[in-house]
Amino acid sequence: MVSIFKKLSQINSQKYFFVNYYLESSSSLRDAAWQLAIGQSVGNPNVRNQWETDELFNNHSCLIVGDEDKLNQVKSGLITIAFPTININWKTDGIAHLMVNIMGGQLDIDIIQKCHIKAIQFPQHVKDQFLGPKFGATGIREYTGVTNKPLLGSIIKPKTGITPQVLLEMVKELVEGGVNFIKEDEILSDPSFCPIEERVPLVMEYLKGKNVIYCVSIHSDYPYILDRVKQVYELGGNGVHVNFWCGLGVYKAIRELDLPIFVHFQKSGDKILTNRNHDFHIDWTVICQLAGMMGVDFIHAGMIGGYYKYPEDETIDAVKILNEHNVMPALSCGFNPSVTQEVTDKVGIDYMANVGGHIHGHPNGTRAGALAMRESIDNLNF
Repeated sequence: MVSIFKKLSQINSQKYFFVNYYLESSSSLRDAAWQLAIGQSVGNPNVRNQWETDELFNNHSCLIVGDEDKLNQVKSGLITIAFPTININWKTDGIAHLMVNIMGGQLDIDIIQKCHIKAIQFPQHVKDQFLGPKFGATGIREYTGVTNKPLLGSIIKPKTGITPQVLLEMVKELVEGGVNFIKEDEILSDPSFCPIEERVPLVMEYLKGKNVIYCVSIHSDYPYILDRVKQVYELGGNGVHVNFWCGLGVYKAIRELDLPIFVHFQKSGDKILTNRNHDFHIDWTVICQLAGMMGVDFIHAGMIGGYYKYPEDETIDAVKILNEHNVMPALSCGFNPSVTQEVTDKVGIDYMANVGGHIHGHPNGTRAGALAMRESIDNLNF
């Protein structure tokens, strides 16, 4: 059998994509990497068979970047696995099959005690299979007319239980307070007391000529969610809000509809995959990278300060990745006027402050809360 341990210079970077892992093993880093590389490509890590020819291994086996003897001397560390691009039909199988390849069977291998995906590098021909954002941060700034400072967004609160008319009145106060973006909370979706077909025409009629993006909560199973996107567009909507639990691949499917509609990726629930304290997880920045490739326009990137204590470096790194992919990072979960300057000092101006509780909970009401946030952005020093 051919050796799968290679120097980076020996690997054709056009035929492989590279995944950086942190692994901990009960045996050795060499053994853990072997189990992962073979188990996630050609077969059982411990059993060879008559069908596994040298040609098959050369074309379809993962490769391990590193010196086999050195890897055999340690039980943990960073390791890069090269996956053959030919193993995935990128156009149709895309993100779902990618995730099966890079974070699948190793969860069932006893000697792999921890497995963290730290980064992925794709050759250009793989990136070209993904459309990227329809509008992205550039198009968002063009639509809203905000060019030289962070955007101001808000979230409909209460999350549910409101009627279309109450929602409309809330939207009016937010717009009067100076917001550029509004999203419905993911808890809303399409209930009988506030159906999409009633609330979207009401809101969009009011928003005509106002250059405000309104993302409608459309959470549903695939393929029905694609019908929801089309419904929102046909009702005059200009944005949709899609949560992580709808499935990563659904963002690619929505983008491929190629409708002139903004797509917001909401992260609630992602810690099932991205929590750094879990033995098996994927770095949040990797999810942000994939989201950018799939074509979202906004993504809830995390928060600095606020009530939800995201790791600060994770949020800063996510904003950087999203800026590189022309995706607008939304910072939310406790954003308020007192943190606007601090956040901007740490990430720059290319983000959106998405504020719910501190706008609607203002002592003088929603409009006053939005005005207070607007003032904090307009008076930034940078």
